[in-house]
Amino acid sequence: MKTLEQTMKYDFGAFDGRDKLRLTVFIPENKLSDFEFEYTVEKGRHRHREWTRENILKQLRDDVTFGFEKALDKRGISSNCMAEVVKMWNWILEEGLEEFDEYPMYGLPIFKATAIKYNWPNPIGDDSGSEEKYNSN
Repeated sequence: MKTLEQTMKYDFGAFDGRDKLRLTVFIPENKLSDFEFEYTVEKGRHRHREWTRENILKQLRDDVTFGFEKALDKRGISSNCMAEVVKMWNWILEEGLEEFDEYPMYGLPIFKATAIKYNWPNPIGDDSGSEEKYNSN
C-alpha cells in the first residue's frame, strides 16, 4: 500500500475534485497544504481518519456502492467521477487493480472488478458491465 506521502504524486482525474476531496478525509490538517489542497473547514476542526488499509477499504466499499448506484442510474458525470475515485483507491492499495483503466458503460467494469476483488455486493451479477443494455441509448 502506498504511503500518504506517495499519494502526493497521484494524477487526480475527477474533473470535480471528488477524488481529492475523499483523500482529504485521511490527511491531517497540518499536512493539507503539503498536498496543495484547500480545505474549507475552520482551522482546528478538521478530523482525519487514520491511514490504514482497513479504513481505506471502508471508504472504497462506500465509493464502489455509490458508483454502482450512479452507473446503473446512467448518471454519466457522477459515475465518471466515482470511477476516478475508485481508480485512486485501487492505485493506493496496490492489490492488483491499480492498472485497471476501463470505462465503458458508466464505469461498471471497474466497480465490478473492485467488488469482486473484495467480495462485496455486485449488482450486475455475471455481466461484465460492458453490455449494451447498460448504454444510455
